[in-house]
Amino acid sequence: MNSEKNVYLGKDKGIMRKRALLLRKGCSFEISSSASEDLGCRRGDFSRKHYGSVELLISSDADGAIQRAGRFRVENGSSDETLDYTPGTWRRTDVHLENPEYHTRWFFKYFLGKVHQNYVGTDAEKNPFYLSVVLSDQNNQRVPQYRAILWRKTGTLKISLPYSPTKTLSVKSILSAMNMDRFEKGPREILNPEIQKDLLVLEEQEGSVNFKFGVLYAKDGQLTDDEMFSNETGSENFDKFLSLLGDTITLQGWAGYRGGLDTKNDTTGIKSIYTVYQGHELMFHVSTMLPYSKENKQQVERKRHIGNDIVTIVFQEGDDASSSFKPSMIRSHFTHIFALVRYNSQNDSYRLKIFSEESVPLFGPPLPSPPVFTDHQEFRDFLLVKLINGEKATLETPTFAQKRQRTLDMLIRSLYQDLMPDLHKNMLNRRSFSDVLPESPKSARKKEEARQAEFVRIGQALKLKTIVRGDAPTSLVTTGLCRKEPWESQLFCSTFPYDIVCADSWGQSVLVATDAAGVMLLDGPDPAGLGIEPQSLPPVHVFDRTMVVKQMHVLEPQDLLITRTDKGKDARLYVFRLSTIKKGLEERQLIRGKCDSRENKLEKTKGCHLYSINTHHGSELRIVAAIRNKLLLITRKHPRFSAVATGADSPVEEFQYIREICLCDPPVVMSLVDGPTGENDNMICVAYKHQFDLINESTGDAYRLHHAEANRVNFVAAIDVYEDGEAGLLLCYNYICYYKKVCPFNGSTPMIQSNTSDFHFSWNQMPNAIVCAFPYILAFTTDSIEIRLVVNGNLVYTAVVPELQLAASRSDIYFVSSAPVSSASNCSSRDTSSQSSPQTPTGYEMPMFPSPLGDGEATCKHIFKIPLCNLVGRSIERPLKSPLVNKVLTTPAPTMVAPAPLISATHSLSLSRMEIKEIASRTRKELLGLTEEPSGKSDSGSVKQRKMSKKNTEDEPKVRALTSTNSDR
Repeated sequence: MNSEKNVYLGKDKGIMRKRALLLRKGCSFEISSSASEDLGCRRGDFSRKHYGSVELLISSDADGAIQRAGRFRVENGSSDETLDYTPGTWRRTDVHLENPEYHTRWFFKYFLGKVHQNYVGTDAEKNPFYLSVVLSDQNNQRVPQYRAILWRKTGTLKISLPYSPTKTLSVKSILSAMNMDRFEKGPREILNPEIQKDLLVLEEQEGSVNFKFGVLYAKDGQLTDDEMFSNETGSENFDKFLSLLGDTITLQGWAGYRGGLDTKNDTTGIKSIYTVYQGHELMFHVSTMLPYSKENKQQVERKRHIGNDIVTIVFQEGDDASSSFKPSMIRSHFTHIFALVRYNSQNDSYRLKIFSEESVPLFGPPLPSPPVFTDHQEFRDFLLVKLINGEKATLETPTFAQKRQRTLDMLIRSLYQDLMPDLHKNMLNRRSFSDVLPESPKSARKKEEARQAEFVRIGQALKLKTIVRGDAPTSLVTTGLCRKEPWESQLFCSTFPYDIVCADSWGQSVLVATDAAGVMLLDGPDPAGLGIEPQSLPPVHVFDRTMVVKQMHVLEPQDLLITRTDKGKDARLYVFRLSTIKKGLEERQLIRGKCDSRENKLEKTKGCHLYSINTHHGSELRIVAAIRNKLLLITRKHPRFSAVATGADSPVEEFQYIREICLCDPPVVMSLVDGPTGENDNMICVAYKHQFDLINESTGDAYRLHHAEANRVNFVAAIDVYEDGEAGLLLCYNYICYYKKVCPFNGSTPMIQSNTSDFHFSWNQMPNAIVCAFPYILAFTTDSIEIRLVVNGNLVYTAVVPELQLAASRSDIYFVSSAPVSSASNCSSRDTSSQSSPQTPTGYEMPMFPSPLGDGEATCKHIFKIPLCNLVGRSIERPLKSPLVNKVLTTPAPTMVAPAPLISATHSLSLSRMEIKEIASRTRKELLGLTEEPSGKSDSGSVKQRKMSKKNTEDEPKVRALTSTNSDR
C-alpha cells in the first residue's frame, strides 16, 4: 500500500509545485471560495412576491360612484419597496417561453410521419384511451428511447422510457409506468394510418401555436372603456410602440395567420399589426385600426375583437402621477390579463405593469425592479414572452380547463365509436411489442413494409399540410438577440477515467469519490489565471481506495468534511477538518487510508445506510443518520470555535448524540426541514414504502405528508424549500413532483393541509436526481436535463446529455457525461427522431443506432459545471433568507462576459410565405423520390428571419427506406 501511495505522490509533485506557486501569489487554490458559496445557502429560498400580489381593484365614475370591482394579481416589479435591499442584476436570460410547443407537442415532432404504434382501450371506468409509442434517437447522440403519449379525457400524459436491446417492452408495461394497471378492455393496436389525423387533432386541443392580442389606446385621464375605445387615432408615441411590436400589414389578401380578422372584404379594418416571435405568429387587434363608428358610442365592432382576447395591452398616455388604468374599467368576462404600458419620452423608456385575474396561475418572466426598460428590443422580447406565457397560463384556469376537458372527452369518445366497426375488419389486433416475430415469413414482411410505407406517406403528407397551414409547433431559433442561457455548462475536467460515486464542491475545486481510486481533488481550468491548462492539473489523491466513500458533504464555513463510507454493517460516518486535509496536501503528506482515519469515526453510526444534514446552516449543524429503521440525531457542540479551543486534528469530540427515533421501515430518502425558530420545531422528512412522513425532531412524532398512489414507487428526492421564510417540500417520486407547504408550525405540531399554493407536475422522463435553484428546478435523468420553473412546474428547456450522472449540486452543479466537449455546453433538445417502430425491433425495422463504444475502447467521460450564480444570481431581485440564516446575502458581481452582439430589429415581410411554398414544393418532390439542390438565397430582415423560425426542423421529411433516419436539423 505504501508503494501505491508513493506512486500517487510522484504523479502529484509537479502539481504541488504549481499549487505552491498559487499559494505564494495569495491564492488558496484548493478551497478558494466561489461566488456560488453564498448563493448555496439561498438556493432553496423563493418568493411568489416576484410574481405580484392579489388586490381588490375598484373602478368608479366621474362622480366617485363604484362601477365595477375585481380581484387581480398585480405585478409592478416593486413589491416591498420599504425594505432595504441591494438590487439584483436583471438579465434577459430570465426571459423564457414556458411549455414551448417544440418541447411539448410530441406527436407532431416525434410521431407524425414516422413509423410508430397506436393503441386503443378502455380503462376500469370504461372510459376510452389511446396510447402512441415510438422509438426515437435523442439528438442523434446514440440515446435511443421510447416516447409514449397517453390520451385520456382528463388530459395527456407523456413519458420517456429507456431502450434496451435485451429487454422486451409491452404495452401493459408502458401503461403501468403511467400508473394504469386495470382495464375494462385491453389495448389493441390500430393499424389504420388515418388515425394519425385524429391524434393530431387531439394534440391540438392543448392550445393554438399562434396568438391574438388586443392593443387598446388610452389617453391621459380616460377612465372608462367607452372613452378608450372611442379614440379614433393614436399619438406619435403609440405609433412608435406599434412599430416596435411588429409590422403593419394590409389585411386584404393576407395569407398568414389572421387572428379572426377579415382578409377579404375589409370589414375589420384595412391594416393591422403582425409579427412572428420564436415561430409563433402573432396578430394584434389594435383599437385605432379596427372600424370606428361615430354613431355607436360603445364601439361594438372594436369591443367584439379586443373584448374577446384573453390578453390585452393597454397603452396609456401621461406620466406616473396621472390616474392609472385598472382592469375593472374594462367590461369583459373573457379578458384575463392586462399589460399596462407607459412611455417616458424624457429618458426614452417603457414602464410595464401586469394585471392577471386571480384564478390565472403564476407565469413568468417576473418583472425587474423597477419595471423600466431603456433597451427597446429587450422590452419587446420581455413583453411578447410575458403575453404568450400569460395566455397559456389562462388556459389552465378552471373556466378554460373544463371546456378543454369536455372537448377532449367528446373527441375521444367520438373517435372510439368510429373505430368500433373496425374490430371486425381486422384493423385492430392484440399485437404487443414482444409479439412481433424477428423471423417473419417473407410475404408477411413485405406486407408489413408496404403498410409502414403507406403509414409514413400519409403521416408526412399530414405534417406537410400542417406546416403550410402555419399551425406547426415551433422550433427554438434565435429571437432576434444572441444570448447565453443560464443553464449552459462549462467543461470542468475532460476524460475523467473513473466512475464517480459521489462528489461535492470545495471552493473552485471538486472533491470526488470513486471506488477504483479513492477520493481525489479536481481543480477547474486555470482558477488563478496563471495560464495553466486543465490537462496540466490532474487529480490529487486525498484518500486511498480503502476509504470507500458513498456519500459526502464539504462544509467550508464549518471547516468540515462529512463522509459515509463502506456499506452494510461496516458503514460508518467519518468527520474531518478541511484545514487538516488542506495542510496535508500542502505539506505533501502520504495519502490517508481507512486505518489513518480511525480517530475521525463517529462510533454510534455503525451500519448507517443514509444520512442527511440541514442545508441552511445556522448556529447549529444537525446530522440525521439512518441505521436500518432507526434515526440518530447528531449535533455539533461548538461549530465555529472548537477548532481553536481544542487544537485537535479530529473534530469527533465536538459532536454529541441527541436522541434516537424509531421508524416502521428503513428510509429511502431523507431531508431536514428548518423550523422558523429552530427550537423544538425542526422536522425530518422521510420516504419509505408508499409515503412521505414528517418526523418531529424533538418528540419523534410522525405525520403523514403524502401518499404515493402507484403500485411501484421509485423515490427520488425530498427537497426543503422556503417560500418567504415558510417551510415547504418538493416531493419527487416516479415521474411526479409535488410541492407541499408545511406551515404554520403550531408549537411542535406542523399543520399539514391542502394549501392554495400547493401544486404538482409530471416530468417527461423519470429523474435520478433533482436540483432546486430558484427560479429553476432541474431533473437529471439517464440522458437529459429537464429544466422547469419552481413556482409552477412549467417546462422551460430539455437538454440532451448522453450517459448523464449528477455528481455534485450543493453550490455549483457538476455532472458527468459522455457528451462531446464541443456540444455538451450547447445541449439542445432539437433531437433527431428515428423513423422506427416502437415494438421490439426486428432486423428490417430497427434504426441503426451506432454502439457507443468500439471493441476494446474505454469509456471516456467528461465533467461539466453549471455555475450556480448563472441560475440563481440573475433572477432574484433582493436577497432572500432561510429562517435560520441571519446574514444578508448580496447578489454576486456578474462575471465579466463580453456582451452578446445584437441583431438589428428591422422589419420586412418579403418572401415569408414564398419560402414556405418553396419548402412545400421541395418536400413534395422528395416524397416522390426526386431531389432538388438547396436554394442559395440568404435571409434578410428580422421578420423574415422570425418567419423562418416557424419552419420546424422537420419541415422537409424524407423517405429513403423504412430503416432510414429522419433528422430534425
